[in-house]
Amino acid sequence: MGTSKFDGPDQSASYKIARELAKNNFVYYIDYPYTIKDFFKLRSSDQTKRRLPFFSPFADGIITTEETDLKVVILPLLLSINFLPEGKLYRLLLKINEGLIVKRLKRLLRRHDILDYLYINSFNFHYPGVADKLKPRLEVYHCVDPMIMAYDKKHGIISEAELVKKSDLVICTSRQLYKEKRIENSNTYFIPNAADVKHSQKALLPVTKIHQSLANVPRPIIGYTGTIERRIDYELLKKVVENNKDKSFVFAGALNMAYVPKWFMKASNIFLTGRFAFEEMPEIIKGFDIAIIPFKKDAVSGTIFPLKLFEYLGSGKPVIATNFNPDISEFTEETVKFCDSAEDFCRLIDSILGKDTPEEMQKRIGVAENNTWEKRGIEFSELLSHVLQKQIFL
Repeated sequence: MGTSKFDGPDQSASYKIARELAKNNFVYYIDYPYTIKDFFKLRSSDQTKRRLPFFSPFADGIITTEETDLKVVILPLLLSINFLPEGKLYRLLLKINEGLIVKRLKRLLRRHDILDYLYINSFNFHYPGVADKLKPRLEVYHCVDPMIMAYDKKHGIISEAELVKKSDLVICTSRQLYKEKRIENSNTYFIPNAADVKHSQKALLPVTKIHQSLANVPRPIIGYTGTIERRIDYELLKKVVENNKDKSFVFAGALNMAYVPKWFMKASNIFLTGRFAFEEMPEIIKGFDIAIIPFKKDAVSGTIFPLKLFEYLGSGKPVIATNFNPDISEFTEETVKFCDSAEDFCRLIDSILGKDTPEEMQKRIGVAENNTWEKRGIEFSELLSHVLQKQIFL
């Protein structure tokens, strides 16, 4: 059960792992559950229209995918309850929502005569009680991110704690998350995020053109892909941008204006492309001279293991990152330049531009090839098998 739409515009660790597991197993990916509020808010979108026939409580909810052994399950519309304060009423209505989810899943299990199955909750902590009613052979919680947004924390802190405590297995995508969850559940493991490296490597092909949004941007280009939001260290970035007026800083992704300062929107050497489709990512990164991850170091940054890291490396681009999560250096084998200040950031830019070598580029590509979703899928599968074997002999 994932927290992301299977056909969403951004990469989803949940759906990537589901696709990898489907190479050797039959997988049902339970899509992001729409509430009644979601439906009315998003009813004009193509994604909602695609799901419309499956929202009925009488529908089977199954959507086929390109992978033979991967099906997507669309759930019936659920009650919108997050506005309620934490308490008995919220938990009562939550049980009704979970009952609607379970009813659809039990019908699926009966119809396809499925008796032996695992249940993986991939960061959809809003519905912690689903597995209790399904009685899977193994209940797994896949913790892919820290809980930051107020919407998630309102009820999620209690719900996630419940999930972590009762799961047979907890898998975390960062070492800090692993350390936090292991306190509540000793059967907790660390498997980091990865990248679709074959897709990233399209940036290396002569036939791949630089994205049209970068056509008129003066070089050199220092680039970032992803949502422009809370995690970015705007204080550091302001100094870097102001001290490098001769360079262009491209931010490719959706803007979350709740966090973006006014100076960022006014800077003459900052260029914004807006949201782009994942398919366009190689064309965007191809236009970069240096790729950056300028995240701030705070109480939750150690839990972040960004997908863009290995996308950048897979495209062969030099990478500069703030030292927001020291664990990342273990997986990048000195191919990423880390810094602790704006002065260091500026110095690294100057040390890279015009001085990168084919040998350094090949080393970056090699590191990315060691951190693919294919390899993470194997690690995930092996861990599941290991825990199942332990259960057999208990």
